[in-house]
Amino acid sequence: MADQSIETTCCIAGGGPAGIMLGFLLARAGVKVTVLEKHADFFRDFRGDTIHPSTLQLMHELGLLDEFLKVPHDEVRELTAQIGEAHVKVADFTHLPTRCKFIALMPQWDFLDFLAKQGRQFSNFDLRMQAEATDLIEESGRVAGVRATTPDGMLDIRADLVVGCDGRHSTVRERARLEVEDLGAPIDVLWFRMSRRESDTPETFGHIEAGRMMIMLNRRDYWQCAYVIPKGGIDAEKRDGLPAFRAKVLAMSPFLDDRIGELDGWDKIKLLTVAVDRLKTWHRPGLICIGDAAHAMSPVGGVGVNLAIQDAVAAANILAQPLKDRSITADVLAAVEARRSFPMRVIQRIQIFVHNRVLKRVLASEGRIAPPWPVKVLDRFPLLRRVPAYLIGNGVRPEHIRTPRG
Repeated sequence: MADQSIETTCCIAGGGPAGIMLGFLLARAGVKVTVLEKHADFFRDFRGDTIHPSTLQLMHELGLLDEFLKVPHDEVRELTAQIGEAHVKVADFTHLPTRCKFIALMPQWDFLDFLAKQGRQFSNFDLRMQAEATDLIEESGRVAGVRATTPDGMLDIRADLVVGCDGRHSTVRERARLEVEDLGAPIDVLWFRMSRRESDTPETFGHIEAGRMMIMLNRRDYWQCAYVIPKGGIDAEKRDGLPAFRAKVLAMSPFLDDRIGELDGWDKIKLLTVAVDRLKTWHRPGLICIGDAAHAMSPVGGVGVNLAIQDAVAAANILAQPLKDRSITADVLAAVEARRSFPMRVIQRIQIFVHNRVLKRVLASEGRIAPPWPVKVLDRFPLLRRVPAYLIGNGVRPEHIRTPRG
């Protein structure tokens, strides 16, 4: 038995981008909603930082764009990369059919704090921090709520609908016994930070060499670095030793020479295991999963956060009125999956192509490396850079705010 029990209309497990956005939109539409976040705050180094034009467009449609852009951020209008000795431009966002024609680089904790602040303006928005969904409440063959751990003991949240937004290692989807299709990924990422000097380049950039790839995100006072390794390659890196790894980092970014000593232990370097998977079915009676809980994405293109946001908007558009009417049916849940399954599959297919045709070959190559011909074409013909910019920045089947303010 739980120490406490509450009732709500919709219980959302997970306070990431999908969960907070969905909770905010449903509360805004007049639905009573409870969001569970297992941590005490949103501060997590492993969260993505890219807020794409499609998400900024949603902020505009909500009337929040001007306030949102007051949050400290940087703006990227072109994507560039260094491949071997060549510096190439691969995407140009300045022609997108959106209000903002750039990617905003903003720590995700600031983004989530902003959304949570908007949600708290509504009395029916109940965000519970340090509340972790650990099990489902099931009755008569349907999900009837969530059991969660909190600092005050166990809490039962009974709800008409449970939404799993608790990430790629989702407890909700596991407890719901939803079948996962693993598509595989040939890479993992080593994630670490280096201090940043005023004399450093302001650009966020990627660097590819034979056998190596590293991305550096400008977080103003430090660099967030992502060093790509072959799947399962962490043991080999550790066998080679920390000095060898530091030498690899310097080979990619020599300007870090005066601070490479900051990497003085493997505890400063975190392994991010890359997965690409998806649920065969996203829902069952009383429950649906969205975002990473429904489809884990590769970091390729940095689209995971924005795809999760799009899922949340589509889910709110479809679910808000049935939740208010207390008429959630299997057909309503299937409509959410049908709406978002197609764009998810298209993006995953592109990511798998990049994994197998680009990253896997790069990490296995030796000697000098040159840009592949598609990248050379993008660099030579500026008009073509609009294609990857559209896929990354606007996405496949972009969503729009359809929920009214209740």
